[in-house]
Amino acid sequence: MSDTAAVLKALEGVISLDGRTPLPKSGALSEIVIHQGKAYFSISVPAADVRAAEGMRRAAEEAAKSVAGISSAVVTLTAEKEAGAPARGAPKATPAPQGKQEIAGVKHIIAVASGKGGVGKSTTAANLAVALHRLGLKVGVLDADIYGPSMPRLFNLSGKPTLLDGRILQPLEAYGLKVMSIGFLVEEETPMIWRGPMVMSAIRQMLYEVNWGDLDVLVVDMPPGTGDAQLTLAQSVPLAGSVIVSTPQDLALIDARRGVAMFRKVEIPILGIVENMSYFVAPDTGTRYDIFGHGGAEKEAQRINVPFLGAVPLAMPIRETADAGKPIVLTEPDGPHAAAYIAVATKVRDALAGGQGARQAPRIVFE
Repeated sequence: MSDTAAVLKALEGVISLDGRTPLPKSGALSEIVIHQGKAYFSISVPAADVRAAEGMRRAAEEAAKSVAGISSAVVTLTAEKEAGAPARGAPKATPAPQGKQEIAGVKHIIAVASGKGGVGKSTTAANLAVALHRLGLKVGVLDADIYGPSMPRLFNLSGKPTLLDGRILQPLEAYGLKVMSIGFLVEEETPMIWRGPMVMSAIRQMLYEVNWGDLDVLVVDMPPGTGDAQLTLAQSVPLAGSVIVSTPQDLALIDARRGVAMFRKVEIPILGIVENMSYFVAPDTGTRYDIFGHGGAEKEAQRINVPFLGAVPLAMPIRETADAGKPIVLTEPDGPHAAAYIAVATKVRDALAGGQGARQAPRIVFE
């Protein structure tokens, strides 16, 4: 018998919400994915029954863990639509059910996102987090880029998080920040060949099963694009807002527009746009070059009526300090590059102080 079949057999002892149907026959069970001895799957329930289904979820988790060869299980509840809502059509944002959404002790959660890769999003997220910490805030960083985690390298961190009470992960710490990344749990060169349910389960685990403690801001480094990870976060937590990172050229701005449109679709506030690699100053001559153009992100912010947070230059010290695992806001705190990040962080801090972080997370409903 395969591991998947053994888990399905174990789940026959778990009764679905109707009180009589075994879970595997209920139609609510997703595909079961098993990776390195851990089982991942979800159970679909009506949004109104999420709290009532928690006992069933725990029973399913225990049943899966009872199977020989399965060391642990990540089981999530999903609710794609309110009871009675049509099943097809364009996504529509509706208020999330109360409770189960907030992360204990975390005041504000912000997403740092981009419409495409290669624009310096992760470096921006790391320096933004350090800059917020320099402004006196308690800050954590969640690396939600499952396929390309960067935070272990950017913060020069290695090793595995310790387990508290057998389930809760203790984040690693660097420079006064708490950091969690899938990169701490797998080898750096191991490819993450994971399907959507595994990605979503991993992100939820790193959100809710981590001892974040008391934080003013949790900075989430998103994967590029507008896929499962972004929608999972929009459905799972009350995001205070998003920071969109783009370079000045038209090609990158097209993708940045998609990112803005996605967050607006799910009613997440746009805290602003950062123009990264905005210009280059030759270190030997002091001559400035607009390699990717200049000012495109600022003009785009004005056009779509969102704040422009600032411009960060293309500079060798930013790249060198990132590769060394010591963000430039730390290594050259009084330099011009750190000043650019601190200016962005100041605007983000002020936006959060304005109350945007009190929003409830939307739930995606398919009609």
